[in-house]
Amino acid sequence: MKRLRMFLWGLVGLSLFLFGLFAYQLSQPKDEFVESAMIGEPMPEFDLRPAVEGYPGLATADLADGKPRLLNVFASWCVPCRAEAPHLETLRDNGAEIVAIAIRDRPEDVAAFLQVYGNPFTRIGADDISEVQLAIGSSGVPETFVIDGNGVITYQHIGDIRAEHVPLILEKLREAGA
Repeated sequence: MKRLRMFLWGLVGLSLFLFGLFAYQLSQPKDEFVESAMIGEPMPEFDLRPAVEGYPGLATADLADGKPRLLNVFASWCVPCRAEAPHLETLRDNGAEIVAIAIRDRPEDVAAFLQVYGNPFTRIGADDISEVQLAIGSSGVPETFVIDGNGVITYQHIGDIRAEHVPLILEKLREAGA
């Protein structure tokens, strides 16, 4: 009986400790910013075939021609990519050049996606095994990077771009060109 009582008191103590730990964690402010290890780093070497017929593929050399641009990582099967499509067109309409990497996608699916949701991209490379995606520090889709004219990553936007993000991304793109 004494062992059972000690066990129960131990269980109560452990439960109170865990409850306190969880309560403490819930009371801490949420940090939604993810610091990218690739900020300030040059783009890795790559040369991707075109993801869809009629558009050129994408290579490292295309990103170091003196002109800053956005690099969007997307997929036709990605639901948030569909939601961000109109905002990419807004960025393009405001002077942003946007290139893209299509992740683990088929050419016919990329073409259908572009036909339905629009095509703000000047180049689209196919990353069939996510090799380039992982090399640039992208862990999911969609993600957008600001690349300066020397091919250096200056900003990373994780998740879909929404209307409220457009001004910040345009500002980051202007800063990359300065």
